[in-house]
Amino acid sequence: MTTGFSSGSCRFADYFVICGLDTESGLEPDELSALCQYIEATKFRDGARGKLAGANEGENFEQSPLRRTFKSKVLAHYPDNVEWNPFDQDAVGMLCMPKGLSFRTQVDSREPQFHSFIITREDGSRTYGFALTFFEEVTSKQICSAMQTLYHMHNAEQYDILHTPTSPQGLEDQLRQHTQPRPMLHAAPAISRLQRFNSYDISRDTLYVSKCICLITPMAFAQACRKVLQQLHQAVTSPQPPPLPLESYIFNILYEVPLPPSGRSLKFSGVYGPVVCQRPSTSELPLFDFAISEMFNLLGVENVLQLFTCALLEMQILLYSQHYQRLMTVAESITALMFPFQWQHVYVPILPASLLHFLDAPVPYLMGLHSNGQDDRTKLELPQEANLCFVDIDNHFIELPEELPQFPNKLEFIQEISEVLMFFGVSPEGNIHSSDSQAKLQNLRSVDMVSDKCNGNLASPLNSFLLRENETIARLQALVKRTGVSLEKLEVREDASCNKDARVQCNEEELKMHQLNIQVREVFANRFTQMFADYEVFVIQPSQDKESWFTNRDQMQNFDKASFLSDQPEPYLPFLSCFLETQMFASFIDSKILCHDDEEKEHTLRVFDARVDKIRMLNVRTPTLRTSMYQKCTNIEEAEKAIEMRVSKIDHTALHPHLLDMKIGQGRYEQGFFPRLQSDVLSTGPTSNKWTKRSAPAQWRRRDRQKQHAEHLYLDNDQREKYIQEARNLGTTIRQPKLSNLSPSVIAQTNWKFVEGLLKECRNKTKRMLVEKMGREAVELGHGEVSITGVEENTLIASLCDLLERIWSHGLQVKQGKSALWSHLLHYQESKEKKNATPGGLGPPGKGLIHDAERRKSDGGGSAMPPLKVSLIQDMRHIQNISEIKTDVGKARAWVRLSMEKKLLSRHLKQLLSDHELTKKLYKRYAFLRCDDEKEQFLYHLLSFNAVDYFCFTNVFTTIMIPYHVVVVPSKKLGGSMFTANPWVCVSGELAETGVLQVPRNTLEITFECQNLGKLTTVQMGHDNTGLYAKWLVECVVVRNGITGHTYKFPCGRWLGKGVDDGSLERILVGELMTPSTDNDERMCRTPPMQQSPGMMRRFVTISPNSKPKLNTGQIQEGVGEAINGIVKHFHKPEKERGSLTLLLCGEYGLVWALEQVFQHGFKSPRLFKNVFIWDFLEKAQVYFESAEQREVTPDENWQTRVRHFCRFMRAINNTPRNIGKDGKFQMLVCLGARDHLLHHWIALLADCPITAQMYEDTALIKDRSLVNSLIRVLQTLQEFNITLEASLVKGIGI
Repeated sequence: MTTGFSSGSCRFADYFVICGLDTESGLEPDELSALCQYIEATKFRDGARGKLAGANEGENFEQSPLRRTFKSKVLAHYPDNVEWNPFDQDAVGMLCMPKGLSFRTQVDSREPQFHSFIITREDGSRTYGFALTFFEEVTSKQICSAMQTLYHMHNAEQYDILHTPTSPQGLEDQLRQHTQPRPMLHAAPAISRLQRFNSYDISRDTLYVSKCICLITPMAFAQACRKVLQQLHQAVTSPQPPPLPLESYIFNILYEVPLPPSGRSLKFSGVYGPVVCQRPSTSELPLFDFAISEMFNLLGVENVLQLFTCALLEMQILLYSQHYQRLMTVAESITALMFPFQWQHVYVPILPASLLHFLDAPVPYLMGLHSNGQDDRTKLELPQEANLCFVDIDNHFIELPEELPQFPNKLEFIQEISEVLMFFGVSPEGNIHSSDSQAKLQNLRSVDMVSDKCNGNLASPLNSFLLRENETIARLQALVKRTGVSLEKLEVREDASCNKDARVQCNEEELKMHQLNIQVREVFANRFTQMFADYEVFVIQPSQDKESWFTNRDQMQNFDKASFLSDQPEPYLPFLSCFLETQMFASFIDSKILCHDDEEKEHTLRVFDARVDKIRMLNVRTPTLRTSMYQKCTNIEEAEKAIEMRVSKIDHTALHPHLLDMKIGQGRYEQGFFPRLQSDVLSTGPTSNKWTKRSAPAQWRRRDRQKQHAEHLYLDNDQREKYIQEARNLGTTIRQPKLSNLSPSVIAQTNWKFVEGLLKECRNKTKRMLVEKMGREAVELGHGEVSITGVEENTLIASLCDLLERIWSHGLQVKQGKSALWSHLLHYQESKEKKNATPGGLGPPGKGLIHDAERRKSDGGGSAMPPLKVSLIQDMRHIQNISEIKTDVGKARAWVRLSMEKKLLSRHLKQLLSDHELTKKLYKRYAFLRCDDEKEQFLYHLLSFNAVDYFCFTNVFTTIMIPYHVVVVPSKKLGGSMFTANPWVCVSGELAETGVLQVPRNTLEITFECQNLGKLTTVQMGHDNTGLYAKWLVECVVVRNGITGHTYKFPCGRWLGKGVDDGSLERILVGELMTPSTDNDERMCRTPPMQQSPGMMRRFVTISPNSKPKLNTGQIQEGVGEAINGIVKHFHKPEKERGSLTLLLCGEYGLVWALEQVFQHGFKSPRLFKNVFIWDFLEKAQVYFESAEQREVTPDENWQTRVRHFCRFMRAINNTPRNIGKDGKFQMLVCLGARDHLLHHWIALLADCPITAQMYEDTALIKDRSLVNSLIRVLQTLQEFNITLEASLVKGIGI
């Protein structure tokens, strides 16, 4: 995709380049690629000894001289320089012949190979190169004899190896030095074999060497360039010389062929035939001229879609193939399909051998690595694989990172792409053995099929040859039928393509390629227009001016992610929440913010917005209503028509090549050799050129330049430059490797940039996560959105894990396992366990002391249970014991989650890195983990996570077994020493509950293991009322999760026993998470704790009526309002992030407490020491209602129903087999009333009941008409919510 063209250019090609063997300097080993071959070879020896040897060893004598690589040079390039696109000799030389020169003899195949490449400049703009490599006979005697000498040396060397009489041990050593162990052969056959394969005999063989001709162009017209180069090559090899000297054609393409203006087509002359290229208009998808079908042939739809997902989520992507053109085609196709988004990171579709160290880059990249066709994947040592998508193009195989989310509507999407491919005769499965020629053949076959179809020979596409061969497609086709997509539509389209007028100017095959390309691209683009149809609503326009917006760009939120996600269908969330965090999405939204009107918009944005508007007009739907209905692409037809129009009616024809002003005798050359061209005629363009005079093209040139600038925003120049730099650097410090020769200082500088980049990324990530978590306070500071969804929190934590993996894999000495972090932890664990095993080494000193100090410091209820010992190794063991986690990457992620939840991530990593010896052993000097300042800052950023509570381990690993420890703390004053009954508890959490557990009477604590309960919510506790003294005053219950160390305190402060307090033998306690009191430097601020259960407040209220805090009616009303408000807010949150409803009902200041206050107000208390409970009043009211019903006092139908309900609930609660006291019964009644939306009816009933008049003072709230009415109105708001109660609250009640 042409993201930024080189802006000055309005010519079709900027340079014509020739690369090859420089006979002056002779044969120089290409140190870089030899070095790489050598490294590859030594890898099989000892992973750790990766010290690089000198070039002579690097030349790698295992390789026969014909297989070695030698330095290639740029022999000539015309013109010398173009101001808008300075010639970059290093880069062009490297990319024209990425592996240097290669030699062949007459027995080897010498087919010319075409490949394209891309050069990305510092500012992100690109130029394209198209290269044709062919073999020429070597005429220089020195070169031939040099090759002969190399062979003699090589053969002697091989002979020595095979004949050295040594002990088997020594022999093995020697072989190991010579890289791949090869089968031992008897000497004679070995030598003959050597001679047969590795032979070059100067008297007998002809030596050929590779040469490359290349066009450097501002836009990627791949097909046109390929034709031009092939025709030039054909001119040199054909027996008849071409009509004009080669200079004429090259001059023509360099100076007389313009770029076609947008929306137009252009025809110019090659050596033997016309070449047509066409460029899409401003309202179409951007120019793309590679064959997408090739990618589907090589990988198959399923794999392409997975690769596409990885690219969208900015994973590291490594393409691997023997063919440069395949690397380029796949990379360009994938990035083109991302429209309207653009890949923002390192993009090197062909990685020259000299830049292999770039694979170490701890940033997202999309790179192509050339394979030599012999090594398999296992021998490829990659620095980091935790987050790598590895695509082995030639073997139709793709390795994905773990936990890759599904692309939305994946199946329907695959189905739609497959239909397009099948229509063109391309198998959706991919065709593993596809090559260019085969693809052509298929194309031709499908063309025949179509024309045959017009004669009515085929019943339907179902009978096509492809489908008979391929069951999968037949299954797909059946699926298509089932889903009700008619195949008739396909046929109509086929007929239409038959009756096309035959005036198409480019060949059938090329037109087919354009049609298939545009159809597939439209299908992909349509997915994004559907998914982001109303993205504009969620763009946060900056409040300040542009200048300050640039300055604070890092901290600003530019898109309301939470609101956007809350509108999306559930299945899309895993993918979308990750995608919204990417750099490409942020840049897309930035460009939206920066252009206000259509004129300013970047091309892609303008096209995308136009499509979005169209979709909105088509389905005029409410902006918030989302369905996951799959909507197919509808604008394929018109996109195709535009192309056919341009191809059938050519808009512009360039000048024909003509004789140049050359001396007689110049321009002749030998057949089979590409000549040194006449530089004097090629180095400058024509002084007067027909097309520079014409006015129309001048206008298109101006428009062109504007369009090319559209990417570089319409601000004044300084600002624009600044913006581009800002946008490029955002979140990534390094965009492109510099294609220059390698020196240690360059590598060091590159790595230093990586270190800075990682630190910056860490700072931004921690900030973003804290902002999300802290919510409201942060929003007031203008930082971001209010809520964070479970999905989104997961995304952020997953991206933190990726960042840690990238940091840990930067500068590794030797890679072990897929997760660098986990392998470091394992090394640490091993070294610690060794130390502890040696007698005398009693573990690290001071551990026990810390432990005691913490125990002393810990507070109140917590003293019942000392905090867990802080131990990195113990946390690792917990993870190792979880059988569900199978991979290293998974273990590392789980360990990070656990440490986050325990607020120990920074501390653990600090401890891990404090073992300097180990870090030195594992990491190179330049690694991030060995840059002390950066490492300190990094740990400090992670420390800020201790400010908030994460449950990212508990909430994710829901099925694992966890040990829990429960302690019951009896009141100190009235200790339970005489207590004779047998206590029991039952612990409930958000995920499950334990069932009844007996607690031993003498210790009052138990430890048990059960499946993860989630965050704990309630504890039911009671006793069996046996023995002489079955009365028990309990202070609280403390429960601790043995893995995460989370300790919950469930305050009680009430009696359990008959005839004491409210006569309750069991109670439901609501808990809160206790904050551990750790050392001051480890603590920062905290988010407010969860609410507590109604301990003290209710105790005052009921135990001694005299001391009750008198709340006035205003305060009581406020209490009810707050309680209801809490419940309403709870239901307005997305389901995944709601807290515990139990807390809102029964916790401190919850609904039960609030209604208790209502009924306590103005309650007459008969005698000083006798407690009167609200339940007593309710029972009296029940008796009254039941008798009134029998007497049929009030005929009102409504009243009767309400009374019936009230009495039914009262009876059910009184008859429950559980030994709940009066307050427990009141709590149950309120919860059930809330669940069945009856509370407001009951309040109305009780306010009118004569019993109320007897039992309440005149000032009581319940007697005040207006107050009661407002109370009823408030309670009515609960009617719209579907309240489900935790099982522990309503056990034993069958209503």
